[in-house]
Amino acid sequence: MTKLKETMSNVDTAWLQMDRPVNMMMIASFMAFDGPVDFERVVATVERRLLVFDRFRQKVVAPRIPFGNYSWELDPQFDIRAHVHRIGLPAPGDKAALQNLMSDIISTPLDRSRPLWQFHVVEGYQGGWVLAGRLHHAIADGIALMRVLLSLTDFSADAPLPDVEDATDRPSGKRRGIISTLTSPATSLARTTLNVADMVVHQSLETFRNPGRVVDLAKVTADNAATLAKMTLRTPDPTTLFKGELGIAKRTAWSDSLPLPEVKSVGRALGGTVNDVLLAAVAGALRRYLQDHGQPVDGVNIRALVPVNLRPLDAPLELGNRFGLIFPTLPVGAADIHERFIEMRRHMNEIKNSPEAVVAYGVLYALGMTPLDIESVFLDFFGSKSSAVMTNVPGPQIQLYLAGSPLREIMAWVPQSGGLGMGVSILSYNGGVMIGVTTDAGLVPDPEQIIDNIGLEFAALRQLAGTMDKRAD
Repeated sequence: MTKLKETMSNVDTAWLQMDRPVNMMMIASFMAFDGPVDFERVVATVERRLLVFDRFRQKVVAPRIPFGNYSWELDPQFDIRAHVHRIGLPAPGDKAALQNLMSDIISTPLDRSRPLWQFHVVEGYQGGWVLAGRLHHAIADGIALMRVLLSLTDFSADAPLPDVEDATDRPSGKRRGIISTLTSPATSLARTTLNVADMVVHQSLETFRNPGRVVDLAKVTADNAATLAKMTLRTPDPTTLFKGELGIAKRTAWSDSLPLPEVKSVGRALGGTVNDVLLAAVAGALRRYLQDHGQPVDGVNIRALVPVNLRPLDAPLELGNRFGLIFPTLPVGAADIHERFIEMRRHMNEIKNSPEAVVAYGVLYALGMTPLDIESVFLDFFGSKSSAVMTNVPGPQIQLYLAGSPLREIMAWVPQSGGLGMGVSILSYNGGVMIGVTTDAGLVPDPEQIIDNIGLEFAALRQLAGTMDKRAD
């Protein structure tokens, strides 16, 4: 049953209030399909599968009193065709044309007088079509929204739509089977249950109400307090081309699909993981970009801000924001590619068992209760500690379909909060892995160069792995 009104959670409120004209808190994505599009079937699919979640019929209503709560309220004027649009990709309909279109979409704010999501069905892309989406981070985090997007898909081209009378049911059975295959967490830290996160958050808030509990709580969460202190005392990231005053226009680019088995093989040969390989390639690509633009790189290390899932692995699909943040170091200053890989692996191993993610979730929760100007200070403070937002989502390794069309590739980007000007997304699907980069156009107008550099770095890592294999023989 559709709810007419719901109070917005503190964490969702924090993401809503992070919106800035130069950095909007939208999760953007595209799914590319082969063959012609059946537009009416796409609309029907979105209507019957997306709208089972009340949130996609609800708009944001601001508090009517100071320090009141935002709420989600049913939009009485809701019309799905105000949210699903049909357009054509400008000639020649190639990757560059789609990158230009996605750059424009990412740079355009959502209409706050309506539910905070929008799709564009884009025809004419490499003989097929694209479903380009924008969804506000206040609705849900990236993991949840990716699961929602993939819940639109089927295992076969001729799979029937659910009956209209069943469209209000929550996804279950085979539908849940699809969305459950989306992701296993990128790190062991993601296995932390919500009970742990909620204990940290709720008890920290209880401290504000009952100062007498501070001593007892300090015993329970000493490690978390030390972690927060460590996060706070980190020096700001060095000044590079990737940091600076932001503008409204964004640019985006993405790689061709890399064979996932090949990436895994490189990782095994070098004694690391898929994550280690891809992050080392990104670090090397950023090093090359800085060098190509005359920037010093020796000894330069930059941090990434990485969202980590805090939901239980077997949790049903729910909206909202349930994730923490970690801050791995990218060893851009390491000149030798093997040394760079080893350093990347070491940084990731150190952070896997850290409580950073849970502590950061608590900070986000508390920010949702603070006035906007105080929240802005915190965001700018933590944003100064990193240079980019990075995500890694392991997707389903099977062929999927939407409205009868086979899904060829998928990519998504989370927003760059706290004044950050660059986002890097890693997403695997059906035996391949793609890397996408979104940048502030005033800082990095040519993210396709970073993408090209990633290709060069992966080729070098593959060559290094081959050398290591020969030594082992």
